[in-house]
Amino acid sequence: MYSYSFEKLEVWQLARSLVRNIYKTTESFPDSEKFGLTSQLRRAAVSISSNIAEGNGRSSNKDKARFIEIAYSSLLEVLNQLILSNDLNFISKDALNEYRKNINELSNKLNAFHKRILSK
Repeated sequence: MYSYSFEKLEVWQLARSLVRNIYKTTESFPDSEKFGLTSQLRRAAVSISSNIAEGNGRSSNKDKARFIEIAYSSLLEVLNQLILSNDLNFISKDALNEYRKNINELSNKLNAFHKRILSK
């Protein structure tokens, strides 16, 4: 089966892993958050990998870089929502710290990818 170029990107694979983890984590959120924080957190996480994929399909480096910027913004949105989730006792401090490690790694790789695109 054919693989698209974005599927080979480590940054996309890390974002995809983050989505899976977010979905698992939000399964335990209160039912009252189904259309609130659960939905927002899932959508923001999905947005990261989706924007990496969409940007990779653009022809100009300026367009590609812009989608990586959007992915980065969504990553920060996820971090904010995880902090709020901890504030509301939906996730533990340990879980938040583990997410912070993953987000930091993904953030660094997104920034490096962004710089590489702009240097072409």
